[in-house]
Amino acid sequence: MIAAIGELSMMVRRCPVTFKPFRIFVAGVGFFSLCFLMTSLGGQFLAKRPGDSPFTMRAEVLGGQESRGVLRKISDMLEMIMKRMDALSRLGNTSDTHRLDELSSALDSVTSSKITRISDSLSSLATSEEANVKCILSSRASWMRTRWTSDPCYAFYGVDGSDCSFLIYLSEVEWFCPPLAWRNQTITPTQRPLPKKQAVFQSDIGPLLEQVGTGKESLSFMKRRMRRLAAQWASAAPRLDDKLRGRWREQKRILVHIGFLTEESGDVFSPKVLKGGPLGEMVQWADILTAFHVLGHDVKISVSLKELHGFLGVPPGRGSCPLTGPLPFDLIYTDYHGLRQMKHHMGLSLRKHKCHIRVIDTFGTEPAYNHEEYATRHGYRTNWGYWNLHGQQYMTMFPHTPDNSFMGFVAEELNETERLFIQRDKVNNMAVVYGKDASMWKGKENILAILYRYMEIHGTVYYETQRPPEVPAFVKNHGLLPQHELQQLLRKAKLFVGFGFPYEGPAPLEAIANGCIFLQPKFNPPHSSLNHEFFRGKPTSRKVSSQHPYAEQHIGRPHVITVDFNNSEEFDATIREIMKLNVEPFLPYEYTCEGMLERVHTYIQNQSFCSPEVPFPPVNSSWALLRGPFTPVPDSRILIWASNVSSLSSWPPLSALRLLSSQQGQSCVEACWTEGLICEPAFYRFINIKEAFSALDFQCEGLESEMNHLFPAFSAEHAECSLQHDPLLFSCAGSSSKYQRLCPCRDFRKGQVALCRDCL
Repeated sequence: MIAAIGELSMMVRRCPVTFKPFRIFVAGVGFFSLCFLMTSLGGQFLAKRPGDSPFTMRAEVLGGQESRGVLRKISDMLEMIMKRMDALSRLGNTSDTHRLDELSSALDSVTSSKITRISDSLSSLATSEEANVKCILSSRASWMRTRWTSDPCYAFYGVDGSDCSFLIYLSEVEWFCPPLAWRNQTITPTQRPLPKKQAVFQSDIGPLLEQVGTGKESLSFMKRRMRRLAAQWASAAPRLDDKLRGRWREQKRILVHIGFLTEESGDVFSPKVLKGGPLGEMVQWADILTAFHVLGHDVKISVSLKELHGFLGVPPGRGSCPLTGPLPFDLIYTDYHGLRQMKHHMGLSLRKHKCHIRVIDTFGTEPAYNHEEYATRHGYRTNWGYWNLHGQQYMTMFPHTPDNSFMGFVAEELNETERLFIQRDKVNNMAVVYGKDASMWKGKENILAILYRYMEIHGTVYYETQRPPEVPAFVKNHGLLPQHELQQLLRKAKLFVGFGFPYEGPAPLEAIANGCIFLQPKFNPPHSSLNHEFFRGKPTSRKVSSQHPYAEQHIGRPHVITVDFNNSEEFDATIREIMKLNVEPFLPYEYTCEGMLERVHTYIQNQSFCSPEVPFPPVNSSWALLRGPFTPVPDSRILIWASNVSSLSSWPPLSALRLLSSQQGQSCVEACWTEGLICEPAFYRFINIKEAFSALDFQCEGLESEMNHLFPAFSAEHAECSLQHDPLLFSCAGSSSKYQRLCPCRDFRKGQVALCRDCL
């Protein structure tokens, strides 16, 4: 009997006191049965005993009456043990006295009522027991046994090397195993959602400037920009408030983690701020932060991993463990560098919380590159894609990719007095070249010579000790100018000349806003990841037809002129034409402070990627007509959402939906734009139905569903209609000569292509 008790004691020691009772039963009276029983009865047991893992034992799930029978046998055995222990304890000189005292104190608390309660709960646990038995036999459990000391975060979450601790960790921290029903979840208070607060517009940016901090030249640049534009933000806020008619707005808790400014990412931008380095990203981040603050949201800013850890509550260690508990933020804005850092330091919880993330992405990420499996199979895998986010969680600098959300930035607006001064002081024969780095001037001698026949040429090329040899002697180089001095130079100049690089920066918009004409080169063939080193590796197949496609397509003549710089005669004729033109300062509404506040407000209040989308069409739907929920627009090939169809929850609202088909070889971006519309990927789920093909008069001899970023689409060659199988691949981008694509378009607000007319 002493041997039996010794064996029992050693087995019990594998389940430490801090763990709650298990409901895993092994054939006979096995380890998990005893672990469950002893901890249920309030036993005080010490740490684990090294030895063979019970996970290797043959498991058999018992249910209902069989479990009750086992429990009765255990109860009878315990009564016998208690009687024997009374007799043994009187011996007083055995080597097992201390062990028996320990076991006796635990068994004294046994009552028939406790055993009855345990027995009554067993029959409802058979299913979860079976799942957990499979879980503990998994490779992940085996990995835990050998590698749990590899990261301090495992010990932080209570893992001590015992099998009980592995199972609890895998169930309650990593969510790898099913929930353990026997665990007392009431030991920690139920996390209740925080009460919603109202967002109130703020005009004082002082608190924001304090949060941005110091120590980096990039942060100093951003703070200077915030101060310079503070008055414009302050005047824009009440105009938007009037437009919203004082509508109640929910205040969001927002974390902004600027990954490219962290030391861990190399922070290559800060040292170059004063040496002609790129400033576009910092311009955008400064404006994003200001917009959040002015809109009245609760913003926290992180530019280091230490700050990120503190804000998120990341456990100590190397990031192997996920976060537990609710995310302390409603939204997280970061960049690709920050996304990688969050993956490394948030562990599995990034997958759980990624619906809250928004990625500021200058050039955009198309769905074919974002979908990891599809990108790997079909050659779209790059260093920057494959995160399996919703396409609209990526937010771009310009509205060039409707699959993403257009975040943007702002350019300085002129008041009426400033506009009059500009008209008076413009120098008709003065040009400023867009190029702070001397390398941008290399090979441009021919066009500079032509330009110099008509105009005085100014440059802002950075140099330290001597004039860069790439800049011709007839160019008046001012060196790198502070922002306010550059603004003064642009207000005098008539022409702002781009050399083809950098692509899609903020400077051309600032020049146009100051009354300059922007002259830029046309790219033939267009630049893309297929033929140009700069775009190679970027997660987009977009074809860039000029240095600044937004300026070319959304602004155009007379403010923007795009020509072939390799054609000397055309370039010369264009300069002579420009000499005769007079233009006024122009700034698209979407790049004003009010326009950006309007857009960001609408995203924050309406975009949601955390709730699963309701399948469409509804199970009980029955379309009255063959065309389903669509109705034709008279004298047009466009279809709209039928007003007699029951309303469905959607943002943008379905009243904005316009359905049409592309031509073969045409993308939905192009098909919608030719009709004066914008492709809207949020509407794809409403047109990814067979009735959409009928409504567009496609005769389908076959209907299939598969993963393809061009679907839904019609193949004329095979008379086959194809639906999209994976919603992450809904994409406005992409074309093929084999398919006519089904395109969900929408209208848009004047000067605000990101929003439909009824979206505000």
